[in-house]
Amino acid sequence: MEVIAILSYFEAGGALMWVLLALSVAAATVVLERLLFFFTASTDAAGLEARLGAALDEGRLDDAHEIASSSRSSLHRVFQAALAHWWIGREEMVLLLNQEIRREIFRWEKRLPFLEMTARAAPLLGLLGTVLGMVEMFSALHEGGQVTASAVTGGIWKALYTTVAGLSVAIPTLFVHSMLAGRIDSEEECLRRGADFIIRKRFRSANGGEGP
Repeated sequence: MEVIAILSYFEAGGALMWVLLALSVAAATVVLERLLFFFTASTDAAGLEARLGAALDEGRLDDAHEIASSSRSSLHRVFQAALAHWWIGREEMVLLLNQEIRREIFRWEKRLPFLEMTARAAPLLGLLGTVLGMVEMFSALHEGGQVTASAVTGGIWKALYTTVAGLSVAIPTLFVHSMLAGRIDSEEECLRRGADFIIRKRFRSANGGEGP
């Protein structure tokens, strides 16, 4: 019975209800994919820096390479890039790490514009469906020649289905997009702190420590 009721809502709302359904399914798929990526691309930054720092302080570059290659997280990938070019100059290292951070943030931001577009477009599609439904209703009333309160309210009630559907898609999508964008900001800060950490370890001789 619930399935039949849902189908009746979609039939009453018109073709745009199916467009909104497709958008909601696509947005949910993107969210699940991004959450999986965020999980695999994240790591314990403090623990990684402690293990890597101990290896570098003791001059164990092979162990440092192994630690940096132990995961495919974004911070691991930044450290891998630094260790792969360990003997370049300071300015070149800074440029390299900035490039790697931009590359990683691009991976984190992938497909988020689709969620933003969905959050913006869904209410407009819902409003369009409502306007089209009301145009159809008033056209039918005009041709029928009889205007009753039940006919008008019933037509408006059905026309508003798409507005409700559009808002139902947009609100959670906007909420999730904001959460993911905030997580990306946190990850970018983590990567920049990691870049500062590896630069200090590489060029500690500039502060009177041991040089390479």
